[in-house]
Amino acid sequence: QVQLQESGPGLVKPSQTLSLTCTVSGGSLTTYDYWWRWIRQPPGKGLEWMGGIGYSGITTYSPSLKSRTSINWDTGKNEFTLQLSSVTSEDTAVYYCVSNKGYWGQGTQVTVSS
Repeated sequence: QVQLQESGPGLVKPSQTLSLTCTVSGGSLTTYDYWWRWIRQPPGKGLEWMGGIGYSGITTYSPSLKSRTSINWDTGKNEFTLQLSSVTSEDTAVYYCVSNKGYWGQGTQVTVSS
């Protein structure tokens, strides 16, 4: 059973960089045909796909967030990360790490506020 767990600060100040880590257990990041994604849900709004990293290390990003987003991985730790720069209050959301095989983390609330 693949499990994902998000971790990172719950409060980020405006203009700073949001950094989250997703730790994967029960499976390998480099398993063929797996994609590892970040999805968020702002309060009162729907789910928004932010981007992902594939089993080969290729990354893909939402066009609307691409200029501010970086997704990387550490295969030795079986973790992948999200960095979102220049955050504003509009980036306040619950952030989820997800696999394309239907596995979700529990989500972590990130609030952007001074």
